[in-house]
Amino acid sequence: MASRLPRLTAAQAAARLGVKPETLYAYVSRGLLHRERDARGSTFDALDVETFAAGRRRAPVRSSAHPTTGSPLGVVQTDIADIEDGELLFRDRRARDLIDRPFSDVVAWLWDAQRLDAPDPAIGSAREMVAALPPHAGAMDRLRAALTGFAADDPLRHDTSAATLHRIGWTLLTGLPIALGGDPHADIARSLASAWRAPASVDAAVNAALVLLIDHDLAVSTFAARVAASARADGYAAVSAALGAADSPLHISAATRTARLLTRVRRGLEPERALAEVLQDGNGIPGFGHPLYAGVDDRADALFPLLPALPDGEGTMDAVRRLSETVAARTGLQPNVDLALAALVSGARLPDDAASTIFVVGRLAGWIAHIDAEYGEQATRLRPRGEYVGR
Repeated sequence: MASRLPRLTAAQAAARLGVKPETLYAYVSRGLLHRERDARGSTFDALDVETFAAGRRRAPVRSSAHPTTGSPLGVVQTDIADIEDGELLFRDRRARDLIDRPFSDVVAWLWDAQRLDAPDPAIGSAREMVAALPPHAGAMDRLRAALTGFAADDPLRHDTSAATLHRIGWTLLTGLPIALGGDPHADIARSLASAWRAPASVDAAVNAALVLLIDHDLAVSTFAARVAASARADGYAAVSAALGAADSPLHISAATRTARLLTRVRRGLEPERALAEVLQDGNGIPGFGHPLYAGVDDRADALFPLLPALPDGEGTMDAVRRLSETVAARTGLQPNVDLALAALVSGARLPDDAASTIFVVGRLAGWIAHIDAEYGEQATRLRPRGEYVGR
């Protein structure tokens, strides 16, 4: 007989919904949620809780009683990325139409800046910083360490001119893959993939992912970069601010969570059990749903067709289909780019946290574009005022 699926405790369910326990039990009394009770207390089906959470997110958002509370907190004008009719655009061009071009060519077009490769001494400094980390350090730790090495080697980094910022951006885009163990190569996707000793057959998919991940509305990491740039932080410091915001379970780190979920399914765990286990951390279903798309995330839709050609692509896409069918049946949520990125690293036989590295390298191009834009605005304009509500 099949073993019982893990269930959420009342505390876990309340935390997932962001409500107090008494509110959770009010949902139960109104028939909105079902619980089971035994000697240990009340427990809840993890997918039922997620379905209820998704339904609450899709409800119309009421205007806040105060203009500076709630979501969105504010509006920042941008000409970099837009989402229209479910399609992602970069400067009015469909992102999916750019994925066949080399990532560096797309970046040069986006920045209007000629490529400059990272200098060898800077790469050496970054490598030393990465090498000093303990063996268990994760992808985001290695990225932060490498960034520190590049910054420390650049005495001209405090100049906020566009030329210096673009030089910093190119240094990071061309140097990070090498500092992380990759080989120097004109193709940034090949250089990055070589850090995991992946075959050349994965390069097209990695390149496509880098392009698709360049920018996406005003994600929290992008806003963090702009806030730092508003205070005239140098390019490395502003990217560091973005990395800090990105290293979170509801942003770029979700890509690694999704990769681990997909790995469980690929190893034979039933999709419902794998989902129930991952939902116990209280951060929702990784890899599914996005508030800016009514259906499948446009980036995922553009990336999925490239994945069957990967070394382990067919088996990976079978797991993706089974997982997607289970989630759609229980919650109605559709795949987002995190699932496509998780499928890429699985199909290419890369480590799970390679998903976060690919995400950061791609998004770095967007961060630099936003930092450049913010340098053109009034300094410290992104400093909100606090409203004291204590006693």
